[in-house]
Amino acid sequence: MKKTALLVLTFALFSCQNQAQNNKKNKMETPTLTETIYQFKVKDLYGKDFDFASLKGKKVLIVNTASECGLTPQYKDLESIYEKYKDKNFVIIGFPANNFGSQEPGNNEQIAKFCHLNYGVTFPMMSKISVKGTEMNEVYKFLTQKSKNGLQDSDVEWNFQKYLINEKGQLTKVLSPRVLPTDAAIVGWINEK
Repeated sequence: MKKTALLVLTFALFSCQNQAQNNKKNKMETPTLTETIYQFKVKDLYGKDFDFASLKGKKVLIVNTASECGLTPQYKDLESIYEKYKDKNFVIIGFPANNFGSQEPGNNEQIAKFCHLNYGVTFPMMSKISVKGTEMNEVYKFLTQKSKNGLQDSDVEWNFQKYLINEKGQLTKVLSPRVLPTDAAIVGWINEK
């Protein structure tokens, strides 16, 4: 009887120790997401500071834009969903970039004028940046590197690629440039509680 009790006690102790080691190992293997979109400050098209921390509690769609792209008409749909949902804790942030086919050749002033005159854009547009290569902006390093965003690695495929950020500043989804802003994948996400 004593041998059986001792054996059970030894087994229980070994199991607890093994479980503690497994828990410790699992904790070490689970990456801790320390970065959010809120750490970034950029300049808008007019040279004013824009602090992403001001967006806490909002869903954010980030999109790289271009004025001379076949996808440029997406500005219309972007503005449409911004107008519809901007009062429901949703915002769109546009980043003009000239990385694909030199389709955004203008300076910030020219881009602002183009967006306003042609598409009536009222959502926040940031200063022209690079979304690829050695000149990649820090915001896009966060969006495209799993080690920073905690979700996935991605490449910016073309103009108008979309990144969805939740109310906690975390990347939740990356969508192809060809996914329209009015697509159910985006509208459904905006309406999720």
